[in-house]
Amino acid sequence: QVQLVESGGGLVQPGGSLRLSCATSGMIFSIYVMGWYRQAPGKQREWVAGITGSGRTNYADSVKGRFTISRDNGKDTAYLQMNSLKPEDTAVYYCNARYQNDNLWGQGTQVTVSS
Repeated sequence: QVQLVESGGGLVQPGGSLRLSCATSGMIFSIYVMGWYRQAPGKQREWVAGITGSGRTNYADSVKGRFTISRDNGKDTAYLQMNSLKPEDTAVYYCNARYQNDNLWGQGTQVTVSS
């Protein structure tokens, strides 16, 4: 059974940092493109960052220079390091795994940026 489990969300002040983790199981992790998406209240889910199995990364303009996506193929886990957080980063963050016809999602973790 394939599982993606996010963790690391929480409440942080503007300018602070958080690191999200996406632990996976039941899949050949290294072949999947891993991504992070987010959905703020009343808004559509949007793509944040992605990383290929070989480590090539890409970012949405809104987070470029502040967020870093990474993966550890030995631990079957993807990460999102979020620095210089802003109130507009507040959202539920979802982990995504894609390979051919597979498009897998985690349950999401809440990130709230507020003073």
